[in-house]
Amino acid sequence: MPQTPPKFVILDRDGVVNLDSDQFIKSPDEWIPIDGSLEAIAALNQAGYRVVIASNQSGIGRGLFEMSTLNAMHEKMYTALARLGGRIEAVFFCPHTAADGCDCRKPKSGMLEQISERFGIELRGVPIVGDSLRDLEAGVAVGCTPHLVRSGKGLKTLDKGGLPPGTQVHDDLRAFARWLTGNDGGNDVGKDSATRESAQ
Repeated sequence: MPQTPPKFVILDRDGVVNLDSDQFIKSPDEWIPIDGSLEAIAALNQAGYRVVIASNQSGIGRGLFEMSTLNAMHEKMYTALARLGGRIEAVFFCPHTAADGCDCRKPKSGMLEQISERFGIELRGVPIVGDSLRDLEAGVAVGCTPHLVRSGKGLKTLDKGGLPPGTQVHDDLRAFARWLTGNDGGNDVGKDSATRESAQ
């Protein structure tokens, strides 16, 4: 019997894979990977996980950069990953602003539903990794298990509280990957137990 189902991990982009900015990431030069994040994706791949990104990119809707620029950022990411033997299956993004009232901007779950449909998978139990509450809320709405990283806006998110029940907290994507694959090195912060803060 073939192994089923395929293993997936869903990641937010800014603040999880690459450095974030309150002024938005607007060019390939501004797209800078967080230390160890690309290696973490490659390690997840090697452990049999398919990695998908779900990212709000309202900079497009705000007119801060074009689709071609976003594609160039992702080409930079794909190329850097390929050098490490890693890959991302697909990048799903919402180009809208909050004022557009779309269904795909997190914390709404439209992007996650698109991922489920595209790959023909049930998302219940699939890890979703983010640095903001809206990332986790979007995932929990479709049954994903929530993981918060302290990189990006993660520390502010943690301080605010109100995380979904069962959220696990990790230093960064590298710590999460070590935790998920069981290669935690014995003292990795990625082993943190689930936070017990409930959404208020």
